[in-house]
Amino acid sequence: MNAPDLRQQRDFSNVGIDEALERAHSLIPFLRKHASANDSATRLVPEVVQAIHEAGLFRYLQPKRWGGMELDFVSYFDVPEVLARGDISTAWVVANLASHHRGLALWPEAAQEEIWGQSRDTLIASGIAFFQGTAKRVCGGLRLTGKWGFSSGVDHATWEQLACIVKNEAGAPVDWVMCQVPLGDCQVIDDWQTLGMRGTGSRTVVCDGVFVPGHRALSMHVAARSHAYPGLKLHANPMFKVPTPALGGHCIAGCVVGNAAAMLDLATQMVKERSTAYTGAKMRDFQTVQIRIGMAAAKIDAVRLWLRNDCIEAENVYRRGNALTMDAKLRYRRNSAVGVKIIGEAVDSIYEMLGANGIYDISAMQRIFRDHHAAAGHFSFSTDAQVAPWAMVSLGGEYQSPTI
Repeated sequence: MNAPDLRQQRDFSNVGIDEALERAHSLIPFLRKHASANDSATRLVPEVVQAIHEAGLFRYLQPKRWGGMELDFVSYFDVPEVLARGDISTAWVVANLASHHRGLALWPEAAQEEIWGQSRDTLIASGIAFFQGTAKRVCGGLRLTGKWGFSSGVDHATWEQLACIVKNEAGAPVDWVMCQVPLGDCQVIDDWQTLGMRGTGSRTVVCDGVFVPGHRALSMHVAARSHAYPGLKLHANPMFKVPTPALGGHCIAGCVVGNAAAMLDLATQMVKERSTAYTGAKMRDFQTVQIRIGMAAAKIDAVRLWLRNDCIEAENVYRRGNALTMDAKLRYRRNSAVGVKIIGEAVDSIYEMLGANGIYDISAMQRIFRDHHAAAGHFSFSTDAQVAPWAMVSLGGEYQSPTI
Protein backbone atom coordinates (compact mmCIF):
# COMPACT_ATOMS: atom_id res chain seq x y z
CA MET A 1 0.00 0.00 0.00
CA ASN A 2 1.32 3.43 -0.92
CA ALA A 3 1.85 5.93 1.87
CA PRO A 4 -0.97 8.49 2.13
CA ASP A 5 -0.38 11.96 0.75
CA LEU A 6 -0.49 14.00 3.96
CA ARG A 7 -0.60 17.21 1.94
CA GLN A 8 -4.19 16.35 1.08
CA GLN A 9 -5.19 16.04 4.75
CA ARG A 10 -6.53 18.92 6.82
CA ASP A 11 -3.83 21.00 8.43
CA PHE A 12 -4.51 23.24 11.44
CA SER A 13 -0.88 24.07 12.26
CA ASN A 14 -1.42 27.76 11.47
CA VAL A 15 -4.39 28.15 13.83
CA GLY A 16 -3.50 30.11 16.97
CA ILE A 17 -5.19 30.34 20.34
CA ASP A 18 -7.40 33.33 19.47
CA GLU A 19 -8.73 31.65 16.33
CA ALA A 20 -9.25 28.34 18.14
CA LEU A 21 -11.26 30.02 20.88
CA GLU A 22 -13.27 31.96 18.32
CA ARG A 23 -14.15 28.67 16.62
CA ALA A 24 -15.14 27.19 19.98
CA HIS A 25 -17.33 30.20 20.83
CA SER A 26 -19.04 30.01 17.44
CA LEU A 27 -20.08 26.41 18.17
CA ILE A 28 -21.89 27.19 21.46
CA PRO A 29 -25.40 27.69 19.95
CA PHE A 30 -24.96 24.61 17.75
CA LEU A 31 -23.86 22.48 20.71
CA ARG A 32 -26.76 23.68 22.88
CA LYS A 33 -29.11 22.66 20.10
CA HIS A 34 -27.68 19.12 19.98
CA ALA A 35 -27.01 18.57 23.70
CA SER A 36 -30.28 16.74 24.29
CA ALA A 37 -29.64 14.47 21.31
CA ASN A 38 -26.19 13.57 22.68
CA ASP A 39 -27.79 12.84 26.03
CA SER A 40 -30.35 10.50 24.48
CA ALA A 41 -27.84 8.75 22.23
CA THR A 42 -25.30 8.27 25.07
CA ARG A 43 -22.63 9.43 22.63
CA LEU A 44 -21.99 12.48 20.46
CA VAL A 45 -24.28 12.52 17.46
CA PRO A 46 -22.54 12.49 14.04
CA GLU A 47 -23.32 16.15 13.34
CA VAL A 48 -21.42 17.21 16.46
CA VAL A 49 -18.41 14.98 15.77
CA GLN A 50 -18.21 16.34 12.24
CA ALA A 51 -18.42 19.96 13.42
CA ILE A 52 -15.57 19.45 15.90
CA HIS A 53 -13.43 17.81 13.21
CA GLU A 54 -14.09 20.66 10.78
CA ALA A 55 -13.15 23.23 13.42
CA GLY A 56 -9.96 21.27 14.15
CA LEU A 57 -10.68 21.25 17.87
CA PHE A 58 -9.93 17.58 18.38
CA ARG A 59 -6.42 18.61 17.36
CA TYR A 60 -5.81 21.76 19.40
CA LEU A 61 -3.02 20.03 21.37
CA GLN A 62 -1.78 17.76 18.57
CA PRO A 63 1.78 18.45 17.37
CA LYS A 64 2.17 20.80 14.42
CA ARG A 65 4.30 18.08 12.86
CA TRP A 66 1.03 16.14 12.48
CA GLY A 67 -1.13 19.05 11.38
CA GLY A 68 -2.30 20.01 14.86
CA MET A 69 -2.53 23.44 16.45
CA GLU A 70 -0.03 22.71 19.27
CA LEU A 71 -1.45 25.57 21.35
CA ASP A 72 -0.01 26.82 24.64
CA PHE A 73 -0.93 24.73 27.66
CA VAL A 74 -3.51 27.22 28.97
CA SER A 75 -5.69 26.03 26.08
CA TYR A 76 -5.85 22.68 27.89
CA PHE A 77 -8.37 24.43 30.14
CA ASP A 78 -9.68 27.17 27.83
CA VAL A 79 -11.00 25.20 24.85
CA PRO A 80 -13.06 22.69 26.88
CA GLU A 81 -14.34 25.50 29.10
CA VAL A 82 -15.77 27.37 26.11
CA LEU A 83 -17.22 24.27 24.45
CA ALA A 84 -18.91 23.23 27.69
CA ARG A 85 -20.96 26.43 27.62
CA GLY A 86 -22.71 24.68 24.75
CA ASP A 87 -22.60 21.08 25.98
CA ILE A 88 -20.39 19.58 28.67
CA SER A 89 -20.50 16.08 27.14
CA THR A 90 -19.04 17.40 23.89
CA ALA A 91 -16.40 19.37 25.77
CA TRP A 92 -15.51 16.35 27.93
CA VAL A 93 -14.98 14.13 24.88
CA VAL A 94 -12.88 16.80 23.16
CA ALA A 95 -10.84 17.41 26.32
CA ASN A 96 -10.12 13.71 26.79
CA LEU A 97 -9.28 12.88 23.18
CA ALA A 98 -7.20 16.03 22.70
CA SER A 99 -5.29 15.24 25.88
CA HIS A 100 -4.39 11.84 24.44
CA HIS A 101 -3.19 13.51 21.24
CA ARG A 102 -0.90 15.71 23.33
CA GLY A 103 0.26 12.59 25.13
CA LEU A 104 1.06 10.69 21.94
CA ALA A 105 3.81 13.23 21.32
CA LEU A 106 5.76 11.42 24.06
CA TRP A 107 5.76 8.10 22.20
CA PRO A 108 8.45 6.96 19.75
CA GLU A 109 8.11 8.25 16.19
CA ALA A 110 7.09 4.77 14.99
CA ALA A 111 3.97 4.84 17.18
CA GLN A 112 3.02 8.34 16.03
CA GLU A 113 3.50 7.31 12.41
CA GLU A 114 1.39 4.17 12.86
CA ILE A 115 -1.51 6.08 14.41
CA TRP A 116 -1.46 9.39 12.53
CA GLY A 117 0.25 8.27 9.32
CA GLN A 118 -2.99 7.17 7.67
CA SER A 119 -5.09 10.03 9.04
CA ARG A 120 -4.23 13.01 11.16
CA ASP A 121 -7.88 13.00 12.29
CA THR A 122 -7.45 9.65 14.08
CA LEU A 123 -8.91 9.82 17.61
CA ILE A 124 -7.58 8.06 20.71
CA ALA A 125 -9.77 7.19 23.72
CA SER A 126 -8.36 5.76 26.95
CA GLY A 127 -8.45 3.75 30.13
CA ILE A 128 -6.05 5.52 32.49
CA ALA A 129 -6.25 3.53 35.74
CA PHE A 130 -3.03 1.52 35.98
CA PHE A 131 -4.48 -1.00 38.42
CA GLN A 132 -7.18 -1.97 35.92
CA GLY A 133 -4.63 -3.50 33.54
CA THR A 134 -1.75 -5.95 33.89
CA ALA A 135 0.93 -6.96 31.41
CA LYS A 136 3.83 -9.34 31.07
CA ARG A 137 6.92 -8.81 28.99
CA VAL A 138 7.14 -11.07 25.96
CA CYS A 139 9.39 -11.14 22.94
CA GLY A 140 9.04 -7.80 21.15
CA GLY A 141 6.63 -6.15 23.57
CA LEU A 142 3.93 -6.80 26.16
CA ARG A 143 0.95 -9.10 26.58
CA LEU A 144 -1.87 -6.93 27.93
CA THR A 145 -5.02 -7.91 29.85
CA GLY A 146 -7.47 -5.67 31.67
CA LYS A 147 -10.84 -4.05 32.06
CA TRP A 148 -10.89 -0.26 32.04
CA GLY A 149 -13.87 1.91 32.92
CA PHE A 150 -14.86 5.37 31.75
CA SER A 151 -13.40 5.40 28.23
CA SER A 152 -14.94 8.70 27.17
CA GLY A 153 -15.54 9.13 23.46
CA VAL A 154 -14.73 5.51 22.65
CA ASP A 155 -17.49 5.42 20.01
CA HIS A 156 -15.59 7.99 17.96
CA ALA A 157 -12.07 6.61 18.42
CA THR A 158 -10.10 3.95 16.57
CA TRP A 159 -7.33 3.62 19.18
CA GLU A 160 -7.19 3.17 22.94
CA GLN A 161 -4.49 4.41 25.31
CA LEU A 162 -4.55 1.83 28.10
CA ALA A 163 -2.68 1.91 31.41
CA CYS A 164 -1.24 -1.18 33.04
CA ILE A 165 1.19 -2.46 35.62
CA VAL A 166 3.89 -4.70 34.21
CA LYS A 167 4.62 -7.60 36.54
CA ASN A 168 7.45 -10.10 36.64
CA GLU A 169 7.05 -13.86 36.87
CA ALA A 170 6.59 -13.59 40.63
CA GLY A 171 3.74 -11.12 40.18
CA ALA A 172 5.65 -8.11 41.51
CA PRO A 173 5.26 -4.71 39.78
CA VAL A 174 8.29 -3.69 37.71
CA ASP A 175 6.89 -0.89 35.55
CA TRP A 176 3.87 1.37 35.00
CA VAL A 177 3.11 1.58 31.29
CA MET A 178 0.69 3.18 28.84
CA CYS A 179 -0.12 1.14 25.73
CA GLN A 180 -1.52 2.30 22.39
CA VAL A 181 -3.95 -0.41 21.25
CA PRO A 182 -6.17 -0.52 18.13
CA LEU A 183 -9.80 -0.47 19.15
CA GLY A 184 -10.30 -3.59 17.05
CA ASP A 185 -8.20 -5.50 19.60
CA CYS A 186 -10.59 -4.49 22.39
CA GLN A 187 -14.13 -5.30 23.43
CA VAL A 188 -16.36 -2.31 24.21
CA ILE A 189 -19.09 -2.95 26.79
CA ASP A 190 -22.23 -0.83 26.44
CA ASP A 191 -22.64 -0.06 30.14
CA TRP A 192 -22.99 3.74 30.03
CA GLN A 193 -26.43 4.23 31.59
CA THR A 194 -25.91 7.07 34.04
CA LEU A 195 -27.31 10.02 35.98
CA GLY A 196 -25.55 12.53 33.79
CA MET A 197 -22.71 13.11 31.32
CA ARG A 198 -24.56 10.65 29.13
CA GLY A 199 -23.30 12.08 25.86
CA THR A 200 -19.70 11.21 26.74
CA GLY A 201 -20.35 7.50 26.09
CA SER A 202 -17.71 6.64 28.70
CA ARG A 203 -18.00 2.88 28.27
CA THR A 204 -15.88 0.03 29.60
CA VAL A 205 -13.11 -1.46 27.44
CA VAL A 206 -11.70 -4.97 27.82
CA CYS A 207 -8.51 -6.61 26.50
CA ASP A 208 -7.59 -10.26 26.93
CA GLY A 209 -3.98 -11.13 26.20
CA VAL A 210 -3.50 -8.51 23.48
CA PHE A 211 0.03 -8.20 22.12
CA VAL A 212 1.43 -4.66 22.25
CA PRO A 213 4.67 -4.13 20.31
CA GLY A 214 7.43 -2.32 22.10
CA HIS A 215 7.13 0.93 20.13
CA ARG A 216 3.52 1.29 21.33
CA ALA A 217 4.30 0.69 25.04
CA LEU A 218 5.65 3.67 26.98
CA SER A 219 6.90 3.62 30.57
CA MET A 220 5.26 6.17 32.86
CA HIS A 221 7.47 5.26 35.81
CA VAL A 222 8.67 8.83 36.30
CA ALA A 223 10.18 7.99 39.70
CA ALA A 224 12.84 5.91 37.94
CA ARG A 225 16.08 7.87 37.51
CA SER A 226 16.59 6.73 33.93
CA HIS A 227 13.06 7.60 32.84
CA ALA A 228 12.71 9.54 29.57
CA TYR A 229 10.10 10.16 26.86
CA PRO A 230 11.58 9.46 23.40
CA GLY A 231 9.01 11.64 21.60
CA LEU A 232 10.37 14.79 23.20
CA LYS A 233 13.33 14.55 20.84
CA LEU A 234 10.85 15.24 18.03
CA HIS A 235 8.64 17.81 19.76
CA ALA A 236 10.57 20.57 21.53
CA ASN A 237 7.58 22.66 22.66
CA PRO A 238 7.66 22.83 26.50
CA MET A 239 3.88 22.36 26.43
CA PHE A 240 4.44 18.64 25.86
CA LYS A 241 6.55 18.39 29.02
CA VAL A 242 3.79 19.49 31.42
CA PRO A 243 2.91 16.27 33.27
CA THR A 244 -0.64 15.02 32.77
CA PRO A 245 -0.73 13.27 36.19
CA ALA A 246 -0.30 16.68 37.82
CA LEU A 247 -2.73 18.72 35.72
CA GLY A 248 -4.86 16.12 33.97
CA GLY A 249 -7.88 17.22 35.98
CA HIS A 250 -7.67 20.76 34.67
CA CYS A 251 -8.98 20.05 31.16
CA ILE A 252 -12.09 18.31 32.49
CA ALA A 253 -12.39 20.91 35.26
CA GLY A 254 -12.64 23.40 32.40
CA CYS A 255 -15.69 21.44 31.25
CA VAL A 256 -17.24 21.76 34.71
CA VAL A 257 -16.62 25.52 34.80
CA GLY A 258 -18.11 26.00 31.33
CA ASN A 259 -21.14 23.89 32.26
CA ALA A 260 -21.78 26.12 35.28
CA ALA A 261 -21.33 29.23 33.12
CA ALA A 262 -24.05 27.86 30.81
CA MET A 263 -26.41 27.41 33.75
CA LEU A 264 -25.69 30.93 34.97
CA ASP A 265 -26.34 32.32 31.50
CA LEU A 266 -29.66 30.48 31.14
CA ALA A 267 -30.75 31.39 34.66
CA THR A 268 -29.89 35.06 34.12
CA GLN A 269 -31.97 35.15 30.95
CA MET A 270 -34.88 33.49 32.74
CA VAL A 271 -34.76 35.99 35.60
CA LYS A 272 -34.69 38.90 33.16
CA GLU A 273 -37.69 37.60 31.26
CA ARG A 274 -39.94 36.23 33.98
CA SER A 275 -42.11 37.23 36.87
CA THR A 276 -42.94 34.67 39.55
CA ALA A 277 -45.89 32.42 38.80
CA TYR A 278 -47.74 33.11 42.05
CA THR A 279 -47.30 36.80 42.93
CA GLY A 280 -46.49 38.44 39.61
CA ALA A 281 -43.40 40.07 41.15
CA LYS A 282 -40.30 40.39 39.02
CA MET A 283 -37.66 37.84 40.03
CA ARG A 284 -34.85 40.29 39.34
CA ASP A 285 -36.14 42.54 42.14
CA PHE A 286 -35.74 39.83 44.80
CA GLN A 287 -32.53 40.53 46.70
CA THR A 288 -32.11 36.82 47.39
CA VAL A 289 -32.11 36.17 43.62
CA GLN A 290 -29.59 38.95 43.09
CA ILE A 291 -27.31 37.44 45.75
CA ARG A 292 -27.54 33.94 44.26
CA ILE A 293 -26.71 35.20 40.77
CA GLY A 294 -23.89 37.42 42.04
CA MET A 295 -22.31 34.75 44.24
CA ALA A 296 -22.54 32.08 41.54
CA ALA A 297 -20.92 34.36 38.97
CA ALA A 298 -18.12 35.27 41.38
CA LYS A 299 -17.38 31.62 42.16
CA ILE A 300 -17.32 30.66 38.49
CA ASP A 301 -15.02 33.57 37.61
CA ALA A 302 -12.72 32.83 40.54
CA VAL A 303 -12.29 29.14 39.74
CA ARG A 304 -11.78 29.91 36.04
CA LEU A 305 -8.93 32.32 36.85
CA TRP A 306 -7.47 29.99 39.48
CA LEU A 307 -7.21 26.93 37.25
CA ARG A 308 -6.09 28.91 34.19
CA ASN A 309 -3.29 30.34 36.28
CA ASP A 310 -2.18 26.83 37.25
CA CYS A 311 -1.84 25.91 33.57
CA ILE A 312 0.13 29.06 32.75
CA GLU A 313 2.35 28.69 35.81
CA ALA A 314 3.15 25.03 35.10
CA GLU A 315 4.07 25.62 31.46
CA ASN A 316 6.32 28.54 32.44
CA VAL A 317 8.27 26.20 34.73
CA TYR A 318 9.18 24.05 31.73
CA ARG A 319 9.79 27.04 29.48
CA ARG A 320 12.50 28.05 31.97
CA GLY A 321 14.03 24.57 31.70
CA ASN A 322 12.93 23.43 35.14
CA ALA A 323 10.52 20.74 36.34
CA LEU A 324 7.60 20.68 38.77
CA THR A 325 8.26 19.70 42.35
CA MET A 326 6.09 17.10 44.07
CA ASP A 327 4.60 19.90 46.17
CA ALA A 328 3.52 21.76 43.01
CA LYS A 329 2.10 18.63 41.38
CA LEU A 330 -0.01 17.83 44.43
CA ARG A 331 -1.07 21.49 44.76
CA TYR A 332 -2.45 21.49 41.22
CA ARG A 333 -4.36 18.26 41.91
CA ARG A 334 -5.73 19.84 45.08
CA ASN A 335 -6.78 22.96 43.20
CA SER A 336 -8.84 21.16 40.56
CA ALA A 337 -10.69 19.17 43.22
CA VAL A 338 -11.45 22.17 45.42
CA GLY A 339 -12.28 24.30 42.38
CA VAL A 340 -14.93 21.83 41.24
CA LYS A 341 -16.35 21.72 44.77
CA ILE A 342 -16.75 25.51 44.68
CA ILE A 343 -18.39 25.27 41.25
CA GLY A 344 -20.84 22.78 42.75
CA GLU A 345 -21.92 25.40 45.27
CA ALA A 346 -22.73 27.78 42.41
CA VAL A 347 -24.65 25.16 40.42
CA ASP A 348 -26.66 23.97 43.40
CA SER A 349 -27.56 27.51 44.45
CA ILE A 350 -28.86 28.41 40.99
CA TYR A 351 -30.75 25.14 40.68
CA GLU A 352 -32.40 25.68 44.05
CA MET A 353 -33.46 29.15 42.88
CA LEU A 354 -35.17 27.65 39.83
CA GLY A 355 -37.67 25.80 41.97
CA ALA A 356 -40.15 23.70 39.99
CA ASN A 357 -38.98 25.26 36.73
CA GLY A 358 -35.85 23.12 36.88
CA ILE A 359 -37.37 19.67 37.38
CA TYR A 360 -38.64 18.93 33.86
CA ASP A 361 -36.77 16.53 31.61
CA ILE A 362 -37.03 19.05 28.78
CA SER A 363 -35.24 21.67 30.87
CA ALA A 364 -31.64 22.33 29.79
CA MET A 365 -30.89 23.38 33.36
CA GLN A 366 -32.02 20.01 34.69
CA ARG A 367 -29.54 18.32 32.34
CA ILE A 368 -26.80 20.79 33.32
CA PHE A 369 -27.48 20.04 37.00
CA ARG A 370 -27.30 16.29 36.39
CA ASP A 371 -24.19 16.65 34.29
CA HIS A 372 -22.42 18.65 36.99
CA HIS A 373 -23.01 16.06 39.67
CA ALA A 374 -22.00 13.21 37.37
CA ALA A 375 -18.81 15.02 36.33
CA ALA A 376 -17.96 15.96 39.92
CA GLY A 377 -17.76 12.25 40.74
CA HIS A 378 -14.52 11.94 38.75
CA PHE A 379 -11.56 10.83 40.88
CA SER A 380 -9.66 14.01 39.99
CA PHE A 381 -12.31 16.00 41.84
CA SER A 382 -12.42 13.95 45.03
CA THR A 383 -11.36 16.27 47.82
CA ASP A 384 -10.97 13.18 50.01
CA ALA A 385 -8.29 11.88 47.62
CA GLN A 386 -6.67 15.09 46.37
CA VAL A 387 -6.44 17.50 49.30
CA ALA A 388 -4.73 15.40 51.98
CA PRO A 389 -1.56 14.47 49.97
CA TRP A 390 -0.63 18.11 49.42
CA ALA A 391 -1.33 18.93 53.06
CA MET A 392 0.85 16.02 54.21
CA VAL A 393 3.79 17.23 52.11
CA SER A 394 3.31 20.83 53.23
CA LEU A 395 3.44 19.63 56.83
CA GLY A 396 6.78 17.91 56.30
CA GLY A 397 5.64 14.47 55.26
CA GLU A 398 6.67 12.53 52.16
CA TYR A 399 4.45 11.44 49.27
CA GLN A 400 5.70 8.81 46.86
CA SER A 401 4.16 7.73 43.58
CA PRO A 402 5.65 5.91 40.57
CA THR A 403 3.60 7.96 38.10
CA ILE A 404 3.08 11.49 39.55
